[in-house]
Amino acid sequence: MSREPLEQGPDAPPLDCESLISWLSRSAKPDRSAHVVGTEQEKFGLWLGGKDRLPTPISFAEHIAPTFEGFTRHGWRPTKDRGTGGEIVALERDGASLTLEPGGQFELSGKPLPTIHDTCAEFTTHFRELDEIARELQIAWLATGFHPFATREEINWMPKPRYAVMGSYLPTRGSYALDMMLRTCTVQANFDFMDERQCGERFRLAMGVSGLVTAIFANSPFSEGKDLGYASLRSRVWSDVDPDRCGLLPFAFEDPASFSYEKYVRYALAIPMFFVRRGGVYHPYHRPFREFLRDGFTDPKGGWHRANFADWELHLSTLFPEVRLKPFIEVRGGDSVGSAFVCALPALWKGILYDDDAGAAAWELVADLDFAGFEALWQECRQQATRSPRVQRLASRLIAVAREGLDRIDVRDSKGRTEARFLDRIETLVNAGKCPAEVAREVVGDRLGRGAASRCAFIEAFRFAGPGTPEDEAEPDA
Repeated sequence: MSREPLEQGPDAPPLDCESLISWLSRSAKPDRSAHVVGTEQEKFGLWLGGKDRLPTPISFAEHIAPTFEGFTRHGWRPTKDRGTGGEIVALERDGASLTLEPGGQFELSGKPLPTIHDTCAEFTTHFRELDEIARELQIAWLATGFHPFATREEINWMPKPRYAVMGSYLPTRGSYALDMMLRTCTVQANFDFMDERQCGERFRLAMGVSGLVTAIFANSPFSEGKDLGYASLRSRVWSDVDPDRCGLLPFAFEDPASFSYEKYVRYALAIPMFFVRRGGVYHPYHRPFREFLRDGFTDPKGGWHRANFADWELHLSTLFPEVRLKPFIEVRGGDSVGSAFVCALPALWKGILYDDDAGAAAWELVADLDFAGFEALWQECRQQATRSPRVQRLASRLIAVAREGLDRIDVRDSKGRTEARFLDRIETLVNAGKCPAEVAREVVGDRLGRGAASRCAFIEAFRFAGPGTPEDEAEPDA
């Protein structure tokens, strides 16, 4: 996740429903030329310096803390976020941040940028910096949607106070909650909107084709050394985490003319909270936000606290639908992928969200589905991905539509190429009836298992940065 909002003091202005709606309204950007794209990528770390060089999951003190220290050589600086023992748990530089997920998944939340050319340059810099530090520390970083061999028990928890509350509450809501927290990684992207109507259009489109994007970038077939038959096991895990806050949202598929910021606000108000944060302490609190807004919260020492805007922002960060509305539209359906494909995900989304004709054509691909049909397509996409003839046909067409949109947007690099070039590799793969998971299966072959040879095979299949068996991957802008 990106950085948490700063805590507000007792003098913060009070909230009401209208102020929450107004906040979303003020986040609109009427000038289309001001619309930007932010991209986030997570990856798993494996330490290669242990006994017999057996790759093992990393820990905070031995591996993450030195990694953060290494990044400070490149101008990254600690944020005010601190761990349970005062540890540095996030860095920032020039509008970007480096943060941690519960199981040590390492995330770059990129700066919002005007072009995908800029985004890929940012990821190239990140790759080079991370690779340099990782080689010094003997850490291999893997880009895949689900940890290929580690069990839950083998993953080390990160020392962030919110994770203790989440780790206690979420297992009461879904069978795979801890797997989501500890063993999944994703690539996400963030997009702007001009006004309420366009927000509704883009929100509906993103929710409608999210399953196809899951299929295109499916990259998590393995768990605990076994192939479980899913193209995106990450997506399967997310389907059983918490029905209150995950999945597809029925109201998103209504006519965009009837969409309103108020609908999303009322949806968020009805979702139970994880916690109330005061004085750096995360107090468990599992009532809907609307009750906190109405009644306030009494802490264990008897102190009463009313809801403020930082509470609302923090609450929004704990909602996990496939598409999330904040001051921007966040698309969340893709597995983490490596250098060959990481820039393709924001490029695909930009092509269909930032070009109106492409958006209309993309919606037509799924316009005949009802809500049950969208859920069935989502299941088909995570299970079979492009092995399904229907999904392969729709996914190929979606990429072609995105390419047309990017060509019309016509933002060129120094070599005269539009942003559509970032779709080349993934389009070739999908047109051949494959997805990244199929490539990984081919690389791993019969080397399944949890022993040293199998773990090296998984590194070969998914390595993003750091030492490993294969030759270095091409950089993201290659």
